[in-house]
Amino acid sequence: MEESSTPARVLIVAYRTAATPTLVDAVRDRAAQGRCAFTLLVPDLHRGLEEAETREADVILELAIPLLEEAAGGEVEARVGDGDPYRAVCDALDDGEFDEIVVSTLPPRVSRWLSMDLPGRLEALGRRVTVVTGPESARPVSA
Repeated sequence: MEESSTPARVLIVAYRTAATPTLVDAVRDRAAQGRCAFTLLVPDLHRGLEEAETREADVILELAIPLLEEAAGGEVEARVGDGDPYRAVCDALDDGEFDEIVVSTLPPRVSRWLSMDLPGRLEALGRRVTVVTGPESARPVSA
């Protein structure tokens, strides 16, 4: 059992749903359950395409991090990962130890991550996986 002085390390994997009220509420709820250290991982879905001045993943982080930090009651680490969300999570697990993974995704009807069973594949890695399903519109809080 983990010591109360050691916060649970929670990896949040999100893209279009990173700044939605559904994920913000889930982070607030998880933080209320006990000490946590959160990291938001945004897969770089457009990696290798024409380099824009600002990557879309960076814009997502810019919108989401302040909202998630307020919900978490503290700092949330930001990471941009591989364009394949499964590989991005595997890379993050190689780089650091995480106790839990939160997959924030679009609703089942439109979610590519759910259709490829990302949550099931991540559970096979031996971590607790929670799926947070965003609303149909998946609009950021600040929009």
